[in-house]
Amino acid sequence: MTDTARDAADGGLRVVVTGATGNVGTSVVEALRGRPEVASVTGVARRAPDWQPEGTTWVAADVDPDGDDLVSLFRGADAVVHLAWKFQPTHDPVTTWRTNVLGSIRVFEAAAAAGVPALVHASSVGAYSPGPKDREVDESWPTHGWPQAAYCREKSYLERYLDAYELKHPQTRVVRMRPGFLFKREAASEQRRIFAGSWLPTQWVRPPFVPVIPDLPGLKFQALHTDDAAAAFAEAVLRPVRGAFNLAADPPVDAATLAGLLEARPLRVPLPPVRAALSAAWRLRLVPASPDLFDAVLRLPLMDSARARTELDWEPRYTAVEALREFLEGLREHAGMDTAPLAS
Repeated sequence: MTDTARDAADGGLRVVVTGATGNVGTSVVEALRGRPEVASVTGVARRAPDWQPEGTTWVAADVDPDGDDLVSLFRGADAVVHLAWKFQPTHDPVTTWRTNVLGSIRVFEAAAAAGVPALVHASSVGAYSPGPKDREVDESWPTHGWPQAAYCREKSYLERYLDAYELKHPQTRVVRMRPGFLFKREAASEQRRIFAGSWLPTQWVRPPFVPVIPDLPGLKFQALHTDDAAAAFAEAVLRPVRGAFNLAADPPVDAATLAGLLEARPLRVPLPPVRAALSAAWRLRLVPASPDLFDAVLRLPLMDSARARTELDWEPRYTAVEALREFLEGLREHAGMDTAPLAS
């Protein structure tokens, strides 16, 4: 038993989770609830959900710069897991910057002011600089992001902030989790709204309606079931670890993988017309996902998760293909949960 687990077993840990009602947050709450070392979980969200898991207390609070008092909320906690994030509106990066960057900084500083011993931050593969698709990189790969994409800029900026934060607050154990793309059935409706918008008919993700998948240069990424990522977050809370952890499941996903899931065939197509069509759709507000994020996906490196497997004793239960298959089934079934972000 680790020192952290031994201390927890004495009285039980109190863990605060921001952004606890979203895709990752709901899974992290469940993962923490299932650990005997955790006495209580406080879920923080802008709107308290109807979902009431045992052992969880909900607090309606906003992390934005003009939001609620976080220091009082965090005082007495053994760990803060920071997941709160705003993906939209992509046409207004100032709004997402206020929540994602300035709000995150408020969380970090409030945790330090409240004397919280451990801070677990949800970074992302999106924080990484462009990298290889033919080999995997470890956590030492530069985290400068793809500067054109707001999501990557924000994740990268927070990496730089935490570099200085760790020097200023050496007593705080800081962990940065860097997962690949996260999928589960219950998040399907939310992710459809965030990335595809209302224009995507659900029948289009059924095999007969998708004859081909564009095989684009650089289209190779890593996916992970959200519950598997949440298990790693829980281990990061309970074990005396610091630093960054890559999280990804095998195999890497490419056009052939997607084609297999949809019973389609991959078709090699040039990138410029696809990018131009997406850009036009975004400018016309037909799709919410920006072409800059599309550019970033094509440049993201593949990650080596060896450190998580070794130091967190972590192994994903689902393959990337299984996670995507569950997500696609969720799309077809309009799956969701009784939380505002995940409502179907």
